[in-house]
Amino acid sequence: MSQSSVEPGWNSRLDEIQAAILRVKLRYLKGWERARRAHAAEYTKLLQRINRITTPDIPEGYGHVFHQYTIRVPRRNELQKFLSERKIGNAVYYPVPLHLQPIYASLRLGRGSFPEAERAADEVLSLPMFPELKVEQIQRVVDAISEFFSS
Repeated sequence: MSQSSVEPGWNSRLDEIQAAILRVKLRYLKGWERARRAHAAEYTKLLQRINRITTPDIPEGYGHVFHQYTIRVPRRNELQKFLSERKIGNAVYYPVPLHLQPIYASLRLGRGSFPEAERAADEVLSLPMFPELKVEQIQRVVDAISEFFSS
């Protein structure tokens, strides 16, 4: 599945219904953010035992809300299939680097123009992340990843 942009995006405004829903949800935002950070810390702690995985790096003095918890991993497509077969959610949100999107074809920037962006697009995999996630669920994800790399 290739996710490509063929036209430029646009900026749109909330309608009244969306704004009303958001107004209610905003009071929960700080709690959701705390929960996501705690889940990310648990993932990072547990994934450190698997040396083939690169976890998110948050520089000292900076914060992250972890809308997604995205790792970099060799054999990403194989791991993605392995997790999916075990009914473990995962996603590749940005499989095609920006310079290879059809919308930018006129720039004539082919594969190899930005090798680090291309490598990242080939290696990134987002793991389940939501405020209500349980430690047991995180452990199940990590156990499956560990099983994948030990086989």
